[in-house]
Amino acid sequence: MTTAAGPAVTAAIDAWLDVAGTPGGVVESLIRALGALDVSLRPHDGGPRNGVLAFDTPAPAVADRLRTVSRDRPGRVLAVSTSGRALGADSWALLRAGASDACTWRDGDATATRHVAERLRRWQAIDELLACCHVRDFLVGDSPAWQATLRDAVEVARFTGASVLITGESGTGKERVAQLIHELDPRPGKKKLVVLDCSTVVPSLSGSEFFGHEKGAFTGAAAARAGAFELADGGTLFLDEVGELPAPLQAELLRVIQEGTFKRVGSNLWRKSSFRLVCATNRDLTSAREAGAFRDDFYYRIAECPLHLPSLRDRTEDIIPLFRHFFRQARPDAGPPELEDAVRELLVRRSYPGNVRDLRSLVLRIVHRHLGNGVVTVGDVPDHEWPDPDTPAPAGCPGCGAPRG
Repeated sequence: MTTAAGPAVTAAIDAWLDVAGTPGGVVESLIRALGALDVSLRPHDGGPRNGVLAFDTPAPAVADRLRTVSRDRPGRVLAVSTSGRALGADSWALLRAGASDACTWRDGDATATRHVAERLRRWQAIDELLACCHVRDFLVGDSPAWQATLRDAVEVARFTGASVLITGESGTGKERVAQLIHELDPRPGKKKLVVLDCSTVVPSLSGSEFFGHEKGAFTGAAAARAGAFELADGGTLFLDEVGELPAPLQAELLRVIQEGTFKRVGSNLWRKSSFRLVCATNRDLTSAREAGAFRDDFYYRIAECPLHLPSLRDRTEDIIPLFRHFFRQARPDAGPPELEDAVRELLVRRSYPGNVRDLRSLVLRIVHRHLGNGVVTVGDVPDHEWPDPDTPAPAGCPGCGAPRG
């Protein structure tokens, strides 16, 4: 498989700095060392999203400070021990307290200084991609669960060539994340995204679907045909519903996924294809592997980077923004819709077994009934969507309407 390396980035980096026990002279040395690598550290008083918490040795006070700064800011925290001693198992405690990474630094250690600088540089590059209009409009949502998932997707797309396995319930946006991974892949001369729905592959024709065939290879093969692997050469192959592939077919796909070589059905000629592989499934592949229905060797080849998409019930803060997004898509002539309180409460309390796809379907039904550019009222809601009158309404958040507790 191909390897995609991220482009070299030398832009200046801004990050905040907080201190927990590190002597002032050491802090000044850290600031100077990073400044020489175009990393500007400023006081922890707003501005940059990501930053550094410098501390001498791990202690309960350091963990408490990490919890505070990670809770109060939207970005990520790099915990830097300035003692010069290895952190060992204390690294895990720092991550649990809210750090996104932890390392040791000492004055004059150029390798450690570069590590700090490159970590902050990577985080800023990811944040800039997440903030671009295309990403924000393509995959709507600012909830912590959704943003954490998107950060992982952006990083693996932009800075690696790894195969990606996207899991999650139906309707969570797996195909759109696959499209984003393809778009952000920085390979020069990158070709198209090829989509193959594995749930629609007829077993008797699976070889043709994946490998292609030569004319006359079997009854009905009136002309030669390129399969999915060949079509994806130079681009990205997205295997949707990969969990539906039977185990024997998984074995047949191993060589081309690992080595990029295959034969068309009815041919003795080996062909090569270089593509990025992205797969998706709503199945529990761990259980399938334990049951022997999904091969371990196939799983590890397609899941170099696993991404799990949260359900809509795990990101209720995004329901109203998604409603407005889908409403504007359906009514581009109208402004952002205002919602009557009862409608807002219904939206955030409703169950969405089909997740984002389910919400979009509800929005379209409401759009068909909505008149003009006014407030969306209860009369715009189809009667079969009305809430159960016997279910008491909980107190909701005044900001987004999401139920409390």
